[in-house]
Amino acid sequence: MPDEVLRDRRGHVEVLTLNRPDARNAVNGALSLAMSAALDQLTEDADCYAVVLTGAGDKAFSAGMDLKAFAAGEAASIMRGTGGFAGISRRDFPKPLIAAVNGAALAGGLEIMLACDLAVVAEHAVFGIPEVKRGLLAGAGGLLRLPQRLPVAIALELAMTGDSIDAHRALELGLVNRVVPAFRVLDEAVALAERIAENAPLAVRYSKDVVLRAARVSEEEGWRINTEAVSVVFGSADAQEGPRAFAEKRPARWQGR
Repeated sequence: MPDEVLRDRRGHVEVLTLNRPDARNAVNGALSLAMSAALDQLTEDADCYAVVLTGAGDKAFSAGMDLKAFAAGEAASIMRGTGGFAGISRRDFPKPLIAAVNGAALAGGLEIMLACDLAVVAEHAVFGIPEVKRGLLAGAGGLLRLPQRLPVAIALELAMTGDSIDAHRALELGLVNRVVPAFRVLDEAVALAERIAENAPLAVRYSKDVVLRAARVSEEEGWRINTEAVSVVFGSADAQEGPRAFAEKRPARWQGR
C-alpha cells in the first residue's frame, strides 16, 4: 500500500490515515487509488467489522482535491478507482465507517466526511464547501448529502455562500456525532468503532443498510426493506448465538453469518 494511505488494524477495527500532511491531506491520484484499493479489500475482509478514517497531522482532515495534481493531469486517477473521488464519494461501503476529523474538512474533505456514517471531530475543526468562491461547485456528493443531514436552508446557505462552520455549530446541527479535544479524536473514534464491533457484524451491517435506505424512501418502502433485512438476520447463525450467549452469561462468538 502506498504511503499516501496508512493502515493500522486494532482488533476488528481498521484505521485508515490520509497521509499527505504537508499538502493538508489533499487528494491526488496516488491517494485516491490507495484509498480505493484499501476499501475494496476491507469490504471483503471478514475480520474487519468497522473502519475509522482520519488524516495525518493536526491541521486538516483533508483540504479536498489537490488542485496542483489536477492541473498536472491527475484528474483521471483521482476519480478512476472504485468509489469515485478519494475512493469513497460514490462507494456503497457495507461496514460502519467513522470519520475521525482531526482538523479542517473543506471542499472534497467535507465530502469525504459526509461519505462516512459517523463523525468524531476535534474542537478546532471547521467544515464547508467553498467551491463557489472559486467558480466551481461541490461535485463529490456534498450537494447531495448536506440536505440529507441538515435543514435545507442551512445546506443552501453553505452551498451558496461557501462559508464554513465550526465544530460546535456542526454538532448543534447534527452534522457530527462528537466534539472532543484534538488529542482525543482518534481514540474516541476508535472507541466508538470498538463499541460497534462488539455487536454481531451481520446485524450491524443490515441495521446500517436499513437506516440509510429507509431515510430516502416512503414508509411503505421502508417496511419492505426492513422485512427483507429481518428475514436475513433472524435466520443467521449469529441470531442463534446471541440469545444463547445471553442465556449462558458469556460473551457472544460472532461468525458474521
